[in-house]
Amino acid sequence: MAGDQRQRHGSGTPALSEAQAARLLAGMNEAIRAGEEMRRLRTEMIKVLADLGWTQERIARLTGMSQPAVSKQVIKHRDAGPPQPLGLALGQADPPWLEGRLWGVAEDIAETYGSAARCRPTVDALARGRQRFTPENVDALRRLVEEDLRRYGGELAAHRAAYDEVSRALDVPSRGGGTPPGSASVRRTLAHRLQLDRLRNGDDLPAVP
Repeated sequence: MAGDQRQRHGSGTPALSEAQAARLLAGMNEAIRAGEEMRRLRTEMIKVLADLGWTQERIARLTGMSQPAVSKQVIKHRDAGPPQPLGLALGQADPPWLEGRLWGVAEDIAETYGSAARCRPTVDALARGRQRFTPENVDALRRLVEEDLRRYGGELAAHRAAYDEVSRALDVPSRGGGTPPGSASVRRTLAHRLQLDRLRNGDDLPAVP
């Protein structure tokens, strides 16, 4: 077998091992997977914005898509049934929404303190699709945010208040009320954006543009 490999790759040239190939392709696979997930998320966000009353022209401009492509997505969504607009109040209590808020708190801390922030590597991994919102990863992110809040507590009063609210809700899950509209990824993404905007300038995403 070793002789065959040397013949295929040239005399004296070692073959590429499976482990080497795996390392070589790992980053590419992550980028491809993240790209596919972001395309799916964008499609879902088009539906959300259409349900909120955004025009197809405006959605096309913001997504960088052609209006016919947006129209196709909107029509497909409408054919599936009546719209279920998402609530945009920050204080919702389903796990994906709370995870998105936690992510927003962590990201703002990471951007404020850079590499000194304990949560920075995890925030970067989430942004690049290298880490997912599993219960274990969420618990780990909570611990890192708590550590940063202890270190920089005097400068992060708003972050502490938001984190405490999210943490209490994660520890004592809300009962009843049914499943809120929207996929987990959409709800997480919206909550992340809303929490960031609240921390940075006190704004919420408007329900109607």
